[in-house]
Amino acid sequence: MSESVEEYLEAIYSYNERGELAKNQDLAERLRVSPPSVTQMIKKLSDEGLVTYEPYRGVMLTGRGMARAQVIVRKHRLLERFLHDGLGMGKEKVHEEACRMEHAISDEAAAALCDSLNSPKTCPDDGKPIPACTIAEGDCSRCKEARERTGDVHRLLTQLSHLRPGESGVVAFVRDTGSASRRIMDMGLTPGARVRVVNAAPFQGPVEVSVRDTSLALGRELADKVYVEIENSESGHPQHHDARRLVVRQK
Repeated sequence: MSESVEEYLEAIYSYNERGELAKNQDLAERLRVSPPSVTQMIKKLSDEGLVTYEPYRGVMLTGRGMARAQVIVRKHRLLERFLHDGLGMGKEKVHEEACRMEHAISDEAAAALCDSLNSPKTCPDDGKPIPACTIAEGDCSRCKEARERTGDVHRLLTQLSHLRPGESGVVAFVRDTGSASRRIMDMGLTPGARVRVVNAAPFQGPVEVSVRDTSLALGRELADKVYVEIENSESGHPQHHDARRLVVRQK
């Protein structure tokens, strides 16, 4: 991706992570570009399946866009932590410096940076969470093993909760070792299973999905534990299944 596209995805992410749609005017001010430039870029991102746009409301990342945004945001916030904790730079300076560096650092270097920082959870300037690693479902030792075994540092992964209606993917892993993981597995959301989002309201409510010829609805707390590898978008409406519908809520 170009630096410009990455900057837009990162900016939209900053609003979406707060449960808000990104408005064109806000993006123009944040990125210091003209409103017509924002409109043109949003159309491009929409054509590439990276965002959805609701007229007069704003922009939301698709699952594909979220997966790409999380990679660049993770690099940015890891760099902020390195600049602050490792190099002693002030909190007021690390953001702009990380902005200049995030586009150049490789996925492999970002993974090594995470190792050296002992897997930090938040960035230093405003305490925002660093997007979780998607290389492996376990701890850092599992991450290292996966990198050495496959050489595949970053697949296009994101949480099931971020997929929009019509998007699909393949379950990569479930990030939970307790009863929630067993419940998710019992519903058929096991590694390798293809899952398609049928319906989901932005930022809230259950996520209705189709998996193994069954339609079910997961609470967002559960859907957030399921990591899927994004597939290519398909045209047409989501398929409907004449199957039982399960509603599962996280207690």
